[in-house]
Formats: sequence, structure tokens, C-alpha cells
Amino acid sequence: MAVELLIIPCLSDNYAYVVHEAATDTTTVIDVPEAPPILKALNERGWKANLILLTHHHADHIDGVQALSAATGAKIVGAKADAHRLPKLDQEVSPGEKLAIGMEHVEILAADGHTVGHIAYYFPEGGLLFSGDSLMSWGCGRLFEGSAQQMFDTLSRFCELPDDTLVCSGHEYTEANGRFALSIEPENPNLLARMEDVRATRAQSRPTVPVELALEKTTNPFLRGTDPQLRDALGLPESASPVEVFTEARARKDRF
Repeated sequence: MAVELLIIPCLSDNYAYVVHEAATDTTTVIDVPEAPPILKALNERGWKANLILLTHHHADHIDGVQALSAATGAKIVGAKADAHRLPKLDQEVSPGEKLAIGMEHVEILAADGHTVGHIAYYFPEGGLLFSGDSLMSWGCGRLFEGSAQQMFDTLSRFCELPDDTLVCSGHEYTEANGRFALSIEPENPNLLARMEDVRATRAQSRPTVPVELALEKTTNPFLRGTDPQLRDALGLPESASPVEVFTEARARKDRF
């Protein structure tokens, strides 16, 4: 099934996403940091937003929701567990459920860690994962509310998706995340090659997202808990579990 994906820069470093399914003329917006750039993109294409999907309650992901909904009539969808912190929802969803959007059956995935109640949206036909601030390009979100175990479980869940899944995360943090990864493994050729690509992309003012899950699995330190090379680079013993590797990497990122 063909869908068109728009990546819309918002605020200083946020991204909103728009998915348009031409066959059903269905337009879905994922997270709304601010309404004007999204409305501009929709109007330029003659699209009308039908749904707004929210990943979590942080202001830089929801501040434009009510304005966008008022301007377009789009229905607002978000986590039932987080409804008390989100704009008024037209539909509450929970992990494990599926949401019919056009010809898609979007899977609701638990994504606790950055916040408790965070969810992600997986479009299996389009091969798109909207991960908000859980799995980030070359990183993961800071643990504001959840535990290291919760975020580890979230990322492990995402890693079960097909390798060609495109990860659509909420911020342009890739280069900064890459600098951290290289601080642990400065001679890792996979990391060096990715950083070269990232810097070339940013030099042209292009977004570094979405990114294939396969690339994240080989370069993102938060997805490599079973990699002995990373474990050794972190100075952990052979007995260290994958979640212990993750926890140490996350603690170092917090201090980086």
C-alpha cells in the first residue's frame, strides 16, 4: 500500500509527521509541537487532517493539538493511561490494540521509559514506526519517569519489528547522539561511517529521520546490549546482562 510521509520541522528541533494514504484520501498527523507549519504543509497539498495521534504528554509534542484540531476537524487519539495529561481525546487507545486508519491496521505499542504511559504507533503496511521520544535516531529518550528496565523492554519490543521498518522519532538529535556513541567506541567503523553520512545530510539542512531499524541495531548503543564489543568498551564484565549494558550506557549519556 502506497503512503506518502511528510517530515515537518517544528520549534527548535522537533518533528511532526504526516502520513497520507492516497487510495482513501486519509491524512494522519503524529504529534503536534505547533500547528502553523503542519497546516501550511497540509494546505499546500490540499490535504485535510483526519486524525491526530499523540505519543506522550510533553508540551513539545502536544502544544499545537487543539489549534490543529480546531482548524481541520481532526479527531485526537492518545493513550488511555495518559489521558489525564493529554488534550481531550476523541479516542483512547491502549498497547496491544489496533487502530483502523484508511486501509492500515495501526498497532499500538507500549513505549514506557521516557514517560510512563508513552505509546508508539506501528504502521505495518507502510513499514513506519512513530516512536516519539522512546527510540530516537541513534539514541533513546531520557528516563524522566520510567525505569531503565522499562525503556530496555520498549526498545527490545521495537527490535522485533522488521529490519526495514523506518523509525520516525520526535527530534533532530542524530548528530549529538552519534557524538555520544563515538565517545564510547571512537574507532568503530560502523559509527564513523554513519557520522559521515549524518554530517553530510545536516550540511544540506535535511532531516536525518526516518532511519531504518537495521541501521539502529548495528550503531545505536541502546540497542546493542548483547554486543560484547560495546560491553567491553563500557568496562563491564562478561557477566553483565543486556539490561545492565543498557543502564550503564544510559547513565553515561545523562552525564555526556
